[in-house]
Amino acid sequence: MKKNMTYRIEEGNITIKDFLLSNNISSKAISTLKKQVDGILVNGKVQFTNYKLQPNDILSINLDENNDYENIIATKMDLNILYEDDDIVIVNKSADITVHPSKKYFTNSLVNGLTYYYQNKNMDVKLHCITRLDKETSGCVLFAKNRIAANCLSNMVKQKEISKTYLSLASGKVSKQHFLISAPISRISKGNILRCVDFQTGKEALTECFLLGYYPSNDISLLKCLLHTGRTHQIRVHLQYINHPIVSDSLYNKSCNLLLRQGLHCYNIRFIHPISHQLIDVTSQLPADLKQVLI
Repeated sequence: MKKNMTYRIEEGNITIKDFLLSNNISSKAISTLKKQVDGILVNGKVQFTNYKLQPNDILSINLDENNDYENIIATKMDLNILYEDDDIVIVNKSADITVHPSKKYFTNSLVNGLTYYYQNKNMDVKLHCITRLDKETSGCVLFAKNRIAANCLSNMVKQKEISKTYLSLASGKVSKQHFLISAPISRISKGNILRCVDFQTGKEALTECFLLGYYPSNDISLLKCLLHTGRTHQIRVHLQYINHPIVSDSLYNKSCNLLLRQGLHCYNIRFIHPISHQLIDVTSQLPADLKQVLI
């Protein structure tokens, strides 16, 4: 797939390299562009990255990127695509598949399904996963369809410019309407998948929670959780820490088996599109298997 981008320079006296870096194009992508015959053009002519741009120059970058279809088994799936354009795709993941292929789930992942989807459309797409969810978590997953978009989005993740909101089914009656959980998280031990709150060696973690309702029949509080950091298992660990673990969480709430999977859903993803600069605001409603216990 070939990705082309054009910029009209407003203020000059900046090198191509510095301009691209300031527009979230990574050093690795710039190195790739330098190796291509027409990777970097200024006013239609090939230029080196130390060239100083002038006002009204037209900078064009052209990136060729091969897909990896040969390494992925295409699997036909009933995908629920929430949003798609030339650069990104947002998929509503169900709770029975992983995001990436693995030894255990070699053909049953979103990447397998998207590979089939694009092959069937004769589209040459190189997928880059930007956001991830645990297998048993449903909801919005963001992919970039080319390296340039992937570089920009990855930088946005680091700068906390991509907002993700979750709906969590928490055990017990939560008393506060709005609260913050600020508690550092670390692995329980090396090689262990389990995480815990650890104020000595843990990394900063902040989760903002809003109480949406309490359902006494199953003693469940429905929370809207906004991640201000992106630690592994962050919401799961934080809700366990305040003694309201997620319903049916096999790692952090083993005594609860109300659901066949954990009660966690990525409800919304929101960010400024790195290429079009439009607001992307995509929502996935709470799925039926979670709704059924909110009675």
